[in-house]
This record gives sequence, structure tokens and C-alpha cells, in this order.
Amino acid sequence: MKILVTGATGFIGGNLARELKRRGDDVQALVRPGSNRLTIQDTGINQVEGDILDRQSIGRAIQGCEAVYHVAAAYTFWSRDPAGVSRANVQGTINVLEAARQAGVSRTVYTSTVGTIGIPQTGLGDENTPLDPKSLHGYYKNSKHLAEQKALAFAAGVMPVVIVNPTLPVGPWDVKPTPTGKIVLDFLRRKVPAYLKTGMNIVDVADVVEGHILALEKGNPRERYILGNQNVSLKQIFDMLSDLTGLPAPRIKAPYWLVVGVGYADRFIEGTLLRREPAIPIEGVLASKHPAYVSCDKAINELGLPQSSVTDALKQSVNWFVDHGYVSGKIQERIRSDVA
Repeated sequence: MKILVTGATGFIGGNLARELKRRGDDVQALVRPGSNRLTIQDTGINQVEGDILDRQSIGRAIQGCEAVYHVAAAYTFWSRDPAGVSRANVQGTINVLEAARQAGVSRTVYTSTVGTIGIPQTGLGDENTPLDPKSLHGYYKNSKHLAEQKALAFAAGVMPVVIVNPTLPVGPWDVKPTPTGKIVLDFLRRKVPAYLKTGMNIVDVADVVEGHILALEKGNPRERYILGNQNVSLKQIFDMLSDLTGLPAPRIKAPYWLVVGVGYADRFIEGTLLRREPAIPIEGVLASKHPAYVSCDKAINELGLPQSSVTDALKQSVNWFVDHGYVSGKIQERIRSDVA
């Protein structure tokens, strides 16, 4: 099958494109000029230069495709160009879905985020939990929410669009890295002096990839599917990483109000004055006030979403970062000996 994947130079999109190619599909990747293409380098994937904001380049990439995975997004909690993040996530989604509609593509999967899923005060959020608009902290979550609404509008017509909502994937090929990968990398680099009392759902990126493929095959158009696995606290993640690497986990629990204050100060100094990415993104801190625990039962029951070990996924993430030079010196050697 000839398939277009947007975002193939990113974490989820890159792993997805590689797996589709491994299975024998004819994969087209829409890639921006000058982008880091490590995820699809030497894979035989056909690279079409363009941009999701450039309708003509999308049209070239989508020619002859039977299916589209729109994974591309500006996934960041800070940017020098917030309006650009919104354009990429909202207008870019409109452009890709409109191109798919005009090309008569038979099936499209749109990659949203768990951030558009409502989280109740008690219990687990799911695909039907109402979203509190006050939980949409920052331009990333707001833009992804708007983009998902646009995808639902396309799906409400005659266009077969299935929406997937990955939680926080971990694993190899997190080149940038993503905010989730940065949690792992900051731990490896010994940049985590304390932890915040919060929680999240993490999942092996390979399971997220499989969830995308299953959504194309089995998913119901106009439906959302949470692609996740295990609800864990941030402290549990650091403890798992400590067990894997032999590096000590942080033992100090930082109060929420203190981290919020430091986050705002960091954004002002680093982001506003120095125009560089803050070490503590305030949008991420605000989103962590309540644990983002969700149920993945719908994807498990309707799609057959696999539930691989998140410990193994963290191990793969650690090994990939170490093997690709993200960690150096004595720490790297110590990690190699413990993870091996």
C-alpha cells in the first residue's frame, strides 16, 4: 500500500514510517528542507520535500496514496514563535486533511494528543470525559485541541478520519527529544534534583505505532482512541530509571507552588530575556497539577492495542540516548555497565 506519513522526522512519525516500510508498504514522507532526517535515514523511505503549510507540496506527496497518517505537529511547551506553533498544528492539519479529501484517500489517521482528553477529579479519563477548557495550558495544547476539532469536522462529513490520542510514549529515535524524552534525558544527565507529585500515562512508542496501524485497519471514523498503557507517578518513573541505570533517583518532593514560581521566573529570564528554551516549561508544570491518568480500554478492546512493558520501553530509550551520544563521560560508562 502507498502511504503518506507526515512528521516522519519526529518521534512517533519516524517510528511509524520505519515500521510501515519494514512491513513492505510504499512509504512517502513529507519532510521539511533542512530538517534532521536521522529517523528515516538509509531506510529506503521516499522523501518528498515540503511543508504541511504548503498545500502544493502536500499535493505532490499525496499523489497515488491510499492512506495518510497525519502525525506532524509542533510539539513543544515553549517557542519563540507561538503563533507559528498554532499555524503548524491547526492550519497544517486542515491542509493535510483537505489534500487527502481531494485526492480521494480511502483512510486517514490523525494523531492528536492525550492533552485533549478530559481528566476527572477522581478516577480515569477516557474518550468521553468532558474537557475542562481551563486545563488547556499554553499554545501547544490549545492548538492541538483546535486541530482535533477540525479533524472531527472533516470526519463528520464523508471523509473517513480516525483520531488517535497517544499518551506519553518512550523508546528509541526520540531525536529532538520530545518533552517526555527530555524527562528521561534530564535524569540521565543528573539534572533532576527533585520531583513533583504528579502522574501520567506512559507507553512504549512501538505500541503507539501499532495503535496507529490498527486504527487505520479497524478504527471507526469519527472516533477517538487513547493509545497508552500504564498510569504511573513521576516518582515511579524516576525509580524505574534508577533501577535500570544505577543512577540515584531524586528523593526530594518539591511543592507545586515552588515549581510554579520557579517555572514563571525561568520563562521570564530564559524565554523572554535570553530568548532560549526554559529548563522548566511552565505550561508543563501547570498541566501537572493533577495526575493525568487515563483508561486505554477502548483501544485495547476495539483495536487490540498491545500493552508492552513500559520498563523495557524506558530501557530502550536509555540505550538509544546513550548509544547516540546524548550522554557523555563517566555517566555514560556507568549507565552502559548497569543497563547492559
